[in-house]
Amino acid sequence: MPPLVGGFFSPYLARVMTRPDHALIFFSFALLSRLPLRVNHAIGAALGWLVWVVPNRLKQNTLENIARCFVDKDPSWQKSTARASLIETGKALTEAPWLWRAGPKRIQALRQVGENEHLLEEALRSKTGVFLVSPHLGSWEFAGLQAASFGPMTSMYRPPRAHWLDEPIRRARSATGAKLAPADRSGLRMIRDALQTGGIVGLLPDQKPKRGQGIPALFFGQPALTMTLLPKLARQHSARVLFAFAERLPKGQGYRYRCVPTPKDLFNPDVGLATQALNQAIEQLVRQCPNQYVWSYERFGDL
Repeated sequence: MPPLVGGFFSPYLARVMTRPDHALIFFSFALLSRLPLRVNHAIGAALGWLVWVVPNRLKQNTLENIARCFVDKDPSWQKSTARASLIETGKALTEAPWLWRAGPKRIQALRQVGENEHLLEEALRSKTGVFLVSPHLGSWEFAGLQAASFGPMTSMYRPPRAHWLDEPIRRARSATGAKLAPADRSGLRMIRDALQTGGIVGLLPDQKPKRGQGIPALFFGQPALTMTLLPKLARQHSARVLFAFAERLPKGQGYRYRCVPTPKDLFNPDVGLATQALNQAIEQLVRQCPNQYVWSYERFGDL
């Protein structure tokens, strides 16, 4: 097998050689994982630009969601932010296999000084059980992989629709020591065990929950189905909650955390107030870097 596809992805590439479409994806992963990060991001930016110039559902969702959430901004700002968001989403796609293969030392070296990092340090070193809450903003892959260096970490994991990608993604996201908790009862037990033993729980708070697992709450002034799991578990276990994201720096220079204080109402017994506080904190993060949020995600509708 050529050196390009050796290492982390080679066992999977060999396994799917009878499926050209699957093999092409793993070959792409292998290539992207070995390029300099700056080049990797340039390819991702090109993919995002292609999505921008060709009519498609992702572009339409992005434009609609930004117009809905930033009614106070003029159309030119909305358009430029939509274009930037798709470009950054392209980078998020291509950087994932690079980060999966990077290893703990290279991951750590990419971390640059960020804003309110004392909140990050205090929470992750508290050993009292903490949620690291990072939405689909910046590089959530970097945030999950790097945060595991602070101590035992358990991350909520939703398997991909393409089941044949499940094993390599699980292995990749566990590379720095994190455990992956499936979105079912067994995963819930893993989260509770992690909190009780003072571990870190990674959570993407802006995923649309299943029916019965969320309630409508305002996000940028718009009703969005919002998870109730985080407020309930945080209150039940008296866990600390850290809202942060890893901003992607230009030209492959690395990433820096941005954090915001946790709203008090997140622990309110009134689940409506608690979920509203959750969305307000996410919104605070997004407003710091709106061009790196995945606006193509369908958060609204189907309430």
